Amino acid sequence: MSRTPKDPELASRLSRRNVLGVAAGATAATLLSGAAAQATSPQGGTSPGHGHGHGKGRAVLPPGRLGIQLYSLRDKVSTLGFAPVFAELEKYGYDEIEFAGYTQGSAGAITLSQLKRLAKDHGLNPIGSHVGYYDDNNPGAYTFAQNLTKVLDEAEALGLKHIGTASGPFRYGSTVDGWKRAAEDFNTYGAAARKRGMKFYQHNHAEEFSFATDKPKLRLYDVLLAETDPDLVYLEMDIYWAFCAQFRFGKRVDGTPAPFNPIDYVLKQPNRYPLFHVKDGTRNDAARDGYDMTDVGDGDIDYKNFLSRVTARTDRGRTYHHWQTEHDNPVESFAFARKSSEHLHSLRESRCGD
Repeated sequence: MSRTPKDPELASRLSRRNVLGVAAGATAATLLSGAAAQATSPQGGTSPGHGHGHGKGRAVLPPGRLGIQLYSLRDKVSTLGFAPVFAELEKYGYDEIEFAGYTQGSAGAITLSQLKRLAKDHGLNPIGSHVGYYDDNNPGAYTFAQNLTKVLDEAEALGLKHIGTASGPFRYGSTVDGWKRAAEDFNTYGAAARKRGMKFYQHNHAEEFSFATDKPKLRLYDVLLAETDPDLVYLEMDIYWAFCAQFRFGKRVDGTPAPFNPIDYVLKQPNRYPLFHVKDGTRNDAARDGYDMTDVGDGDIDYKNFLSRVTARTDRGRTYHHWQTEHDNPVESFAFARKSSEHLHSLRESRCGD
């Protein structure tokens, strides 16, 4: 069952950034400093964005399925280690974690068995992990293409049920044939993962929804779905990037309309989407992506509606989706994790309908 977050909501909204990059900069002193401006109300709740709702109805978030992509907390992992990070996540009401590497940087060495035990001790289920797709210039690279057996060995040692990549299928270019070749790779990885009792998955950014360079009326994401075996290759929809893609690639190169709604992909093949990234953004039509990334609950992506529709479509006595919060560069990563959990736990179905 989902644990109720213990910490109160932050009183002030954090400033927004939409910059991709690597970990940096936070020190151990920031472990709890982000909580300095908390509100006193135990229920709390950030000011809801568009479509966000609160009330006394059934919780929108399925019990036991709230996770976080640890990339969002890479600054804390690298400076403090996994133990303090997991302790905070337990306190914030998280059920699951998705790895973005198994090392602690300057915080010291840790073995896979220690990492698995540490997660269990804090009530966190390691649900998946992101690994690179390929690095054809480095035969020793820790990627699916270069070291599949090692990648799967380590995922199996951690007890992961999903193992995937956040790399786009652009290894052979942006043509239809190029993506068919990438799909063959993914089918191979999926078959190998399945033999270990795991599911291989691909996590999207916006560019997967662009159009093939040789057939500009054909969306590349549709090629990926058609050419991969649905029993071997699964998808982790990053909802934020999918909505950015809706903004960027709602028209073909020649300007003709090509609208799509990200949730339609999920509702058409719900079994192919075991994992989601819950990432929020404020609409900004002047930005390249149409959104500025922000903390979950501070933006304009209607997560109440998205979670409700997916759950209503697929939850017939069972729930098999996992929802991972993420922010690529949060202003303060613990504050982001706490706020995101509190917001998603607070969402309730509208009794009179949306």
